[in-house]
Amino acid sequence: MQAGEFSVLAIDPGSASTKIAVYTNEQPELVRNLSHSDSEMGPFLGRPILDQLDFRQRKIEAELRDAGYELNHFQAVAGRGGMIRPLVSGTYRVNEEMLSDLRLMRYGEHAANLGAFLAQAIAQKADCEAFVVDPVSVDEWTDQARISGSALIERFCMSHALNTKAVARRFAREQGRTYPELRLVVAHLGSGISVSAHEGGRMIDINSAGHEGTFSTERAGGLPLQRVIHLCFSGKYTEPELWNLFHRQGGIYSYLGTKDLREVERRIAAGDSKAALIFNAMAYQIAKDIGTLATVLHGRLDAILLTGGMAHSQKLIEQLRPAIQWIAPVAVYPGEDELQALAEGALRVLRHEEHAREL
Repeated sequence: MQAGEFSVLAIDPGSASTKIAVYTNEQPELVRNLSHSDSEMGPFLGRPILDQLDFRQRKIEAELRDAGYELNHFQAVAGRGGMIRPLVSGTYRVNEEMLSDLRLMRYGEHAANLGAFLAQAIAQKADCEAFVVDPVSVDEWTDQARISGSALIERFCMSHALNTKAVARRFAREQGRTYPELRLVVAHLGSGISVSAHEGGRMIDINSAGHEGTFSTERAGGLPLQRVIHLCFSGKYTEPELWNLFHRQGGIYSYLGTKDLREVERRIAAGDSKAALIFNAMAYQIAKDIGTLATVLHGRLDAILLTGGMAHSQKLIEQLRPAIQWIAPVAVYPGEDELQALAEGALRVLRHEEHAREL
């Protein structure tokens, strides 16, 4: 490595794959999506997600060896942050408190919970630092944003913070400004949709993905409460069945039987009026959520940023623009470049641009 160069391994565990990338500074040298077949994942069905740790670690290390990398090549390993306690945005050093949260699943279970364990296990072998960056539990809300309308239930913050924050910082750099200077609404359009208001470098309110706001390709989003209560006590479904119906088989899938937005667009092009209605309804709800979050900033926005996998859909973007561009200029950043965001978070610490936080 030359002076001023840092090598970072980024790890993003998903339900059926583990994405990894090797970065020298901001430049990717190796990017791999390690798919895990049904036969490989079969033994883990019904078991805690952390049982997959050794399996995934072996796959990562084998891929790195095959690509010619020794583990001592890295100055840091950055893993996707999972469902840990609410915290402010930043790069966090993996420590025992974080791992304890994840082991006990205090805040939920998700494949991303493996990120901290994989980062730590490989960093120990590499004799370098292990981090997570902007976990899904980043919570920078104002107090009034937490009030739900019932004293029995407090709103909780869960979002695509990693990609959302990275896109906001990228937009700021392109404008020659700093992220804290800007007032933004950022809509992450993926299998879950989260729309967030940003002011002073903080996400001050969000529609928590999958629990509030618009439906997506597979999540039901916010639903009429009385109808949900009736369904819960109808005797037709167990709690896990309802969770699955709303979280994995909701949204577009519940209406059209597909989670592929490209397939929906093909049906629309072939004259399918139902597919057109559902697609239009999702776009309508996304625009409505963006308008709602714009009011949090009193309508004074520098920009609206659209990101996530569904931002690749030209049809969706063309439908959203006329509904929202009167609020503020619209910039589009298709995809979910979370590996880059992980590397950038680690680099900010390695360069002493920010301090690593700890739980």
